Amino acid sequence: MSVAKVDIGVQEKARKHQDHLTKPQGSLGRLEDIACWFAARQGKTIPDILQPHICVFAGDHGVVEAGVSAFPSVVTGEMLKNFAAGGAAINILAKQCGATLSVVDVGVQADVSGLKGIVHAKVRAGTGNIIKEPAMKEWEYWQAVGVGKAQAELAIANGANVLIAGEMGIGNTTASAALICELTLLAPEKVVGRGTGIDDAAYDLKVSAVRRALQRAQMTPSKYAMRELGGLEIAAMAGFYRAAAHFGVPILLDGFISAAAALVTAAWDARIVGWMLASHVSQEQGHMLALQALGLEPLLDMHMRLGEGSGAALSLPLLQSAIALHRGMASFESAGVSNGND
Repeated sequence: MSVAKVDIGVQEKARKHQDHLTKPQGSLGRLEDIACWFAARQGKTIPDILQPHICVFAGDHGVVEAGVSAFPSVVTGEMLKNFAAGGAAINILAKQCGATLSVVDVGVQADVSGLKGIVHAKVRAGTGNIIKEPAMKEWEYWQAVGVGKAQAELAIANGANVLIAGEMGIGNTTASAALICELTLLAPEKVVGRGTGIDDAAYDLKVSAVRRALQRAQMTPSKYAMRELGGLEIAAMAGFYRAAAHFGVPILLDGFISAAAALVTAAWDARIVGWMLASHVSQEQGHMLALQALGLEPLLDMHMRLGEGSGAALSLPLLQSAIALHRGMASFESAGVSNGND
């Protein structure tokens, strides 16, 4: 799948527009950069106000049986019911920032086929235990990627011009840590974090689980790391990101799990990263390291570690403000204000 080109010429025109607004050049800091970044990706010197869509992908992980999580897998299905009822953090944040929201069962262990208000696209009921076996078969991997692709295409067709992928899946920080270690060559001790709040004993189990999974999957080509070490929901996120970049729609990354998905897409095609902004850095230990590997600088640090797309949703008003300033401020000429060069 091809990747859309970023219009650097438009970005330069947007920067010139910024330089003529009634303020000292550069005085709005990264807000100016954000507006110009979106200008280049929309192909418009004056970018449109953002129409965001958030898609939460859900799946379970066989590695939970190794004792790496503070919560059992049943919580994933229970949280899907909470999403459908509008009671989760991402429901509130999406509503507050004017984003549309969808929730997709890609691989939840529980049978939620009768649940209304979510998209039913289950590939299988959870991944294999990555310590012992591949997370998924190759066809399952690509089917999960296809689920994400289809959701991105639908959101774009419905008018979204910025996409956010959230996730829900007990055990997914273990799978994400394994992916990040594999794709950055970092040691598990530098990447593995506390996830949902595990104690020291569970943390040691988690580090060991990631190390054993990496040993089992060694010599796997980078483009197949997801199949061996990832998750169904993480694969769907990667497919979502790749489709967004193909259609030329900006991507707003969320936390640790989304960074793992982003690294997988970079292994597919490094140009996809050019369509990504990092919304925030989470409290998960390896998140900043993953962002650095992607060459991305986070906008916020709110000490969060929730997932669901929550950090990305929280940053949307900041992005909207950057674009509104770019669109609405008067120029020195139109306002009759001297710019010091007269």
